[in-house]
Amino acid sequence: MRGAFRDQGAMFSYISPEERIPAEHPLRRVRELVREVLKELSQGFGRLYSREGRPSIPPEQLLSALLLQVFYGIRSERQLIEQLNYNLLFRWFVGLSPDDPVWDPTVFTKNRERLQQGDVFQKFMAKLLDHPKVKPLLSDEHFSVDGTLIEAWASHKSFRPKASDGDDDGSNFHGTKRKNDTHASTTDPQAKLYRKADGREARLSYMGHAIMENRNGLAVAGTMSQANGTAERRSSEKLLKVKAKRSGRRITVGEDKAYDTSDHVAALRQMNITPHVAQNDSLTKTGKRRKSAIDARTTRHVGYAISQTCRAMVECIFGWGKQHGTMRKTKHRGLDRVGVDFMLNLIAYNLIRIPKLVPA
Repeated sequence: MRGAFRDQGAMFSYISPEERIPAEHPLRRVRELVREVLKELSQGFGRLYSREGRPSIPPEQLLSALLLQVFYGIRSERQLIEQLNYNLLFRWFVGLSPDDPVWDPTVFTKNRERLQQGDVFQKFMAKLLDHPKVKPLLSDEHFSVDGTLIEAWASHKSFRPKASDGDDDGSNFHGTKRKNDTHASTTDPQAKLYRKADGREARLSYMGHAIMENRNGLAVAGTMSQANGTAERRSSEKLLKVKAKRSGRRITVGEDKAYDTSDHVAALRQMNITPHVAQNDSLTKTGKRRKSAIDARTTRHVGYAISQTCRAMVECIFGWGKQHGTMRKTKHRGLDRVGVDFMLNLIAYNLIRIPKLVPA
């Protein structure tokens, strides 16, 4: 028997969003973990807001919405708000009832600065890694470090000479030499022109750096820097110094050939860190063979080969962030804002991975 078509459904519904979400939906375990971490951060949120005035949008809901943006690769806050208006799954994850009004997209602008100044994203990562279910998954002595380029939200036309006149619109730059010393982007002055390798195109970029523990491949720390030839090594030393101090014992770190310099290797050893760096003994442009800072004292141990094998997993973090998250090309301008978005991608990657590692 053919059913009757009705152009408009029922006006009222007595089924809650909790009942509409499938019991085996992957976001259920992620939401539970996020709620537990946010509960521990609740006291710190109170210090970021004034005790007078109108009640703000709860920061727990703002953070949950920003995580959704990374989970599903939503390209803008305006599109995120549009999804929150009609997507019951998103409303359920954030904590909105079906009848609650959604926010204005500009609410993220001011509140992101407030959360950024309160160092909330770093604290969220620390609380997540210190969770009773997550802490046993982490290694406290074997790590890997790598960096990745993040394309800036600025075009080549905006990269103009610093001492140019106002009539130069930047459109005619072919055949001219452009360097970071003499040029800067008018859209995002902190973005730098950088190319990944010889023969590759140069792009206005930032450089993100992450530390991964080698047991399960979870990101345990991250930072953002301007793109230049020494940024990877200097950021690695900065991040590893904190890890070595907290560990209180010798740790190992796997790195690729870009980190094989004598000053970097010496700096790691001075911090009581064993550098399992890939040897860079390739030929130079002049035909001479490079001399690696890593010798047989390091490579003869079986741990060196294990670190080099585990090191490849750090590419999964960057690959996920660029394929599914918002890491490939940032929509923000300025080092601090891009760094916050990078940290959100690391947190989101961990939240996707942890439920698969923790027994149900």
